Amino acid sequence: MREKVEKVLEEIRPSLQADGGDVELVDVDEEHGVVKLRLTGACAGCPFSTMTLQMGIERILKQKVPEVKKVEAV
Repeated sequence: MREKVEKVLEEIRPSLQADGGDVELVDVDEEHGVVKLRLTGACAGCPFSTMTLQMGIERILKQKVPEVKKVEAV
């Protein structure tokens, strides 16, 4: 599952980097389907970071990796 998540994050990363941010994979809890991410760069302090995480990254991860149940920011 971790490899699948990393592959999807590589697809998402250019969009975040275009705005001066990035995403870092912190942990994958395969048993519970929880992915922990850290937004960095401009994304770290952006007021829209929660929306980016939930409406963007989480939605795409759930679509492409059905084992993902939840995405958390750390």
